[in-house]
Amino acid sequence: MIRTLVSAALAATALTGMAAAQNFSLNPAYGTVHLSGGFTPDPHITNLQAGGNINASNFSRQCDGFIADAPDVRLQFSAGALPLIISTNAQADTTLVINGPDGSWYCDDDGGRGFNASVRFNNPQSGQYDIWVGTYSPGQLQPAGLYISEVSSQ
Repeated sequence: MIRTLVSAALAATALTGMAAAQNFSLNPAYGTVHLSGGFTPDPHITNLQAGGNINASNFSRQCDGFIADAPDVRLQFSAGALPLIISTNAQADTTLVINGPDGSWYCDDDGGRGFNASVRFNNPQSGQYDIWVGTYSPGQLQPAGLYISEVSSQ
């Protein structure tokens, strides 16, 4: 009985450590963006350095690439009638890891577009989107553009 309880406690600690890899309490490295449905200019572009040392698949098997601990960008979004499209534009192979307002993780490694990743929310929720842009090489930062749009992905 005690062995079972210890095993359960160790398993819970291990899972908590994996989920805690991304620290929402940290300020985003490239700032917070406030947008409302119908925003202009569209797309909103943030230039950044993609990548980090944390393997995104350690906390979600659906995610690929290496990302930083703190979000790259925090989007505070007031949804309108259009979809929300978050994508990358880079010469390096990039990935996207997004924690949505519902607490779910959304990931993409190519958006069907080669090096650039894209996540489309057809019926976006209003709220906070924490966004990480990753690369496939740990610790090797690459220049990238983060595009936020309601009409198209880059």
